Amino acid sequence: MMQSRTHNCGQLRLEDAGKSVKIVGWMENIREVSSALAFIVVRDFYGTTQVVAETEEMVRAFKAVTRESTISVEGAVRERASKNPKLPTGDIEIVPEKLEVLGRCRYNELPFQINRSREADEAARLRYRYLDLRNPEVKANIVLRSKVISALRRAMEAQGFMEITTPILTVSSPEGARDYLVPARNHPGKFYALPQAPQQFKQLLMASGFDRYFQIAPCFRDEDARADRSPGEFYQLDMEMAFATQEDVFEVLEAVLPPIFAEYGKYSRASGAPFRRIPYLEALEKYGTDKPDLRIDLVAQDATELLSGCGFGPFEGQVVKAVAVSGYAGSRKQTDKLCADAEVQSGNKAYWFRVDEKGEIVGGIAKFVQPIAEAVKSGLGLAPGTLVLLAAGNKGAAQKAAGVLIKLAGAECPGHMDAEKYEFCWIVDFPMYEIGEESGQLEFCHNPFSMPKGGLETLLAAERGEVDPLSITADQYDLVCNGVELSSGAVRNHEPDIMIKAFELVNLGEEDVKAKFPAMYNAFCYGAPPHAGIAPGVDRMVMLLAGEDSIREIIPFPMNKSAQDLMMGAPGEVTQKQLDELHIAIVKDEPKE
Repeated sequence: MMQSRTHNCGQLRLEDAGKSVKIVGWMENIREVSSALAFIVVRDFYGTTQVVAETEEMVRAFKAVTRESTISVEGAVRERASKNPKLPTGDIEIVPEKLEVLGRCRYNELPFQINRSREADEAARLRYRYLDLRNPEVKANIVLRSKVISALRRAMEAQGFMEITTPILTVSSPEGARDYLVPARNHPGKFYALPQAPQQFKQLLMASGFDRYFQIAPCFRDEDARADRSPGEFYQLDMEMAFATQEDVFEVLEAVLPPIFAEYGKYSRASGAPFRRIPYLEALEKYGTDKPDLRIDLVAQDATELLSGCGFGPFEGQVVKAVAVSGYAGSRKQTDKLCADAEVQSGNKAYWFRVDEKGEIVGGIAKFVQPIAEAVKSGLGLAPGTLVLLAAGNKGAAQKAAGVLIKLAGAECPGHMDAEKYEFCWIVDFPMYEIGEESGQLEFCHNPFSMPKGGLETLLAAERGEVDPLSITADQYDLVCNGVELSSGAVRNHEPDIMIKAFELVNLGEEDVKAKFPAMYNAFCYGAPPHAGIAPGVDRMVMLLAGEDSIREIIPFPMNKSAQDLMMGAPGEVTQKQLDELHIAIVKDEPKE
């Protein structure tokens, strides 16, 4: 028995017929049949219930209420003459005796139809998000998010982890993205930063003697939006383990994630432990990406020796990658479109030829391949009825284009993708260093806090010129599901000497380390345990589980692509008084000549 109602709008069943009840909710719709008969749908968080007004007085009363007003209805439950098997409450209806308006909607027209809000312009949906969330389909994603977060908490606690919250106001730190800065009123000229991740704090917890930490952590990064990335803020399942190795981290997530994905996901199947492990360089070579979708059975083959000398200009002196799609029955038009789409996504032109049912090389660049047909068919293992998709360029460009071809062909070619499942894998053995595209100098490839394989000895050998720094790999790993990177993690560099040497190779010395990471450096000098962790993105996880293409569909109040909250009007202006208190002056950009 609830104070304001006897039942919610998703609760009443046939066995309740004859009861006097009271429901509350939004008046979703009214369908007037005559002056003395109308059908009204009342909706609340739990579902909908049909109300039938059968007198002129009651029909007039409901007609006077604007749609989306909140109302209270008291009356008797009876069996419906025309049942709706699609609704949990479809066997009953309420004959009202009393109607009360609780909160009137002042507008006769809404920005969009509530139950079809997903068809509306995104800007309108975000501006009126409180109306958008009334759509049961939109609301369901937020309910799913809540259930998943609750399940993650239970699962992590079952694994012996303790939830600890870390500071939101902290210091600016080079984490790879731009910080959101908060001026410190009592410290003129100084700023707090919102954390890009709790990285340093969770490592400090390990140095403090805590053994297993986790948090559903808010993270803040001033970066551009993507389909799988929300600008501004996001949440991750942040975790760290003391006295742990890569294997320990893998064991935890392989126990935690598959049951949650199988229970709450759009698909009921999820790969179990152990997840497949793919070295980073192998992933690029075979799948053209470090985020492979293993639901697709296609791989890229190196066809450089076979095809670079075939006389086709774009292949000369280039790396050539081939993707063989067996059992292909698409038309030339479909094939050309697939290649055109790949070019748009990869920025690299794609080519093709086909082995017909007679074993002949036909279509696309066939005339260049025909003179070496037998060698190509043998070298690539081509059977009749196989489409061969090709990309060429420098190694990176060819790999990237091949990865896009795999993704597109897998989705479009029957039999090459087991779509209705969740397929996890680990990408391991990331390079510790790379040559920066802009600087042309040695830089950290991923996470500077990762432990290099071989430890200090490997770094010293690189310093002496005995080992190529680009060949050094790190105890670093990514978790990928269905072609989406869920998380990055690593075994951490917990030894100050190793940390300093790792930074020295990129021309940063001990003083730089002390200046950038003073707390962590000092803590590690007092004896820190080996530790490792990871932080799967909660938003991306729920997006996959819900089967959505955009991460904004699973966030209660998302920003738009420009990091604006259209509903609240953020970011917004502040008063001069507020600026003065913070010792901040706004300087207008001078027009460029």
